[in-house]
Amino acid sequence: MQAALAAIFRYPVKSMGGHTMSDTMLTEKGIPGDRCWTVKDEESGSIKGGKRFPELMSMHAELLAEPDEATPSPPVQITLPDGATVQAGDANTNDKLSGALHSPVSLWPLLPQDQLDHYLREPMPEGTDPEAALREVFARTADEPLPDMSTFPPEIFTYESPPGTYFDAFPLLIMSSSALQSMTEVNDSIFDVRRFRPNLLVETDQPGFPENDWVGRTVRLGGATLKVEMQCPRCIMTTHGFNDLPRDPKVMRALVQANNGDLGVYASVLTPGKTSVGDKLIID
Repeated sequence: MQAALAAIFRYPVKSMGGHTMSDTMLTEKGIPGDRCWTVKDEESGSIKGGKRFPELMSMHAELLAEPDEATPSPPVQITLPDGATVQAGDANTNDKLSGALHSPVSLWPLLPQDQLDHYLREPMPEGTDPEAALREVFARTADEPLPDMSTFPPEIFTYESPPGTYFDAFPLLIMSSSALQSMTEVNDSIFDVRRFRPNLLVETDQPGFPENDWVGRTVRLGGATLKVEMQCPRCIMTTHGFNDLPRDPKVMRALVQANNGDLGVYASVLTPGKTSVGDKLIID
């Protein structure tokens, strides 16, 4: 199989739009500056993303400086759906974000890994049916399989994200162009890469969902070595409408039909290193 890195994406604020990069370091915490800010729901006191606030996906975030070890969350500028811009640290930023999301929220940088209270998951309300809650999160109908939750890192059942990060599970999400093309053949939904928010898009000459076969293996990109941890079960965020993309529940119906509801794979970084668009992906 021939495979090469076709695009690199960084999303400075969890669930907001981001931008492409021509090259980047891949570190133990993924791409520096990726998901280095998040929104916290002031009513629940918990970190929240597009599952709770779909409007976040219509916002765009841009870092005003590159991160470094001393400043993992450098200043960020956010463009709101109406075109207005706000910056982290401005006196009115939280108010403007709250107005755009129709709920009180605040913008937070990464906090140290040991500040566990910041990352705690909101407890389920008393009387909640756990299966029904999972079906809502993963947008699965009663006759569709739920993801195998045992494949996720155990800490995400206690915390909204692995402490010290704002990732859903692992630092990197890899998708192949073949998988995205395969989805366009299932139904008439729009399978735009923006719906699926990969960090690394890989161009391959293998049809179907080649990344499924990478799970449990190591891959090399440029100077970095990655471990492919698990397939990525997709959630309700992929069905939301934002910018010019319509709301479309059929996206999930197609994902379940074609690939058990998964698209792409999560990876961790074994050996940090630089990678660039065009680098070959080498499977060990």
